[in-house]
This record gives sequence, structure tokens and C-alpha cells, in this order.
Amino acid sequence: MNQYWPWLIVISLAFLVLERLRPWRREQRVLRNGWMTDLLYLALYGHFFSLLLAMVTVHTARWFASAVEFAGAGFLTGTPVASGWPIWAQVLIAFVALDFIRWCVHNLLHRVPWLWELHKIHHGILELDWAGSFHFHWVEVIVYKAVLYVPLLLIGIDSSVLFASALFSTFMGHFNHANLNVDIGWLKYVFNNPRLHVWHHDRDEVPLPGANFAIDLALWDYLFGTVWMPETDRQPRRLGFEGIDEVGEGFVRQLFWPVWRR
Repeated sequence: MNQYWPWLIVISLAFLVLERLRPWRREQRVLRNGWMTDLLYLALYGHFFSLLLAMVTVHTARWFASAVEFAGAGFLTGTPVASGWPIWAQVLIAFVALDFIRWCVHNLLHRVPWLWELHKIHHGILELDWAGSFHFHWVEVIVYKAVLYVPLLLIGIDSSVLFASALFSTFMGHFNHANLNVDIGWLKYVFNNPRLHVWHHDRDEVPLPGANFAIDLALWDYLFGTVWMPETDRQPRRLGFEGIDEVGEGFVRQLFWPVWRR
């Protein structure tokens, strides 16, 4: 776990610099509205909690597999078929499988009312930049980082692959949310990017229950018809959602949402 910490810091600092060198919204300040709250989310969920959850998940999956085997019900966990695969194949399968499942979960977060209550925390961001990429309710973090990893571990995916996946997801999360003026050309049909994801946070034009649910791979939205992009290269007038004031500001209040309502 310790070997990943420096890279997480480097990734975050790199986007802090890149946004200053090539900002998309030039009027947006570095210390924009809510920056302190987002730094808390980043430090706890991005640079600590996500890696801690990955480590706990690894040990939990191993304990579960051992317990099931001891009970004589090894058929429940199946055969660790991926354990003999080369690392590149494990990385590819883990990346694509995880991303598709997370796309499905993200889609549901916008369509199921009680899940949307949790996801409102992320859509409470009014000024988007790299630091908002971990602005999530803690239940979402557990689902994305822990629950989804267990099946892959049980089929034999190496734990180092999942740690590397968490690292790459940090990079992509920063990139997608960044206030960065960059055009990735035809790769926009494959990978999520700032021009696509900013419209996921739109408050006025994108029809409900939303669009652009991509986490890392934009191709799922293009394949399933959930992509929404204006014809001209412009940005949303407002971010957020109707009724955003009910969530309130501050890390502690959002931590206990929706139990703690105004």
C-alpha cells in the first residue's frame, strides 16, 4: 500500500499545475467555492480511504475464500481461473469489467430515488475542478472500491492489479473533473474527458435522469445511447441540481446526509 501513496500525491499536484497552465474556465479561482471541503474529501477518500478499502477488501476476499473452502463449499467461490493469466490480461479484464459495472451503478444512482439521495452529494459541486473527483458520499466509496473488487479477487485477479486500478482511476477522476482546456480528438469516443463529463453535472439542459455516466470509458455511453453533448463547444450555464440548497455545505453535514437534513 505504501508504494502507491507518492504516486497519488504526484497525480494531484500535476493536475493542480496543469489547470493553471491551461484552464478551460479562466475566471474560476484556485481557491474556488467549496475548495476546503473538497480537499477533505480528496485526502480521506482519495488518498487514504480508497487505498485502505482496497487493502481491507483483499484480506476480506482471502478470508471469505478460506472460510468457504474450510466449510466444504468451495463451489460457491468458483475456481480462481484468472490466477494463471499474465498480468497484462488481468489488468485488461479488471479494468474493463470494473468500469462497466461502475457505469451501471452510476446509471442506477440517477434512476433509483434513494440512491439519488446519496449521489446528490457529488452533484452538489458548483465549480468543477480536479479536486472534486472524490466528492462522494461515503456509501458510494464503499460500493465502488470494496464491493466491486471482491468478485475479481475471488476469480484470482492479483491484488496488485486492483491497487494499480485504483491509481489509474484517481488519474482519470482528476482528468474528467478538471478545469482543463484539452481536446483528446477521436479518443473522446473511448475515454471520459472534461468536455464530456462537465455536462453530466449540468443543471439546466441535460434531460433527467441525466447522461454521460462514464467513469473511465466513454464508450459505454456511446454504445447505450446515454451520451449528451451540445453541437457547439460550450459549457453549462449552471452546475448542480434542483433543490441543491437542501443538502447544505460542509463536510460533516454531507457526511451524515440524508439522515441530517435542513
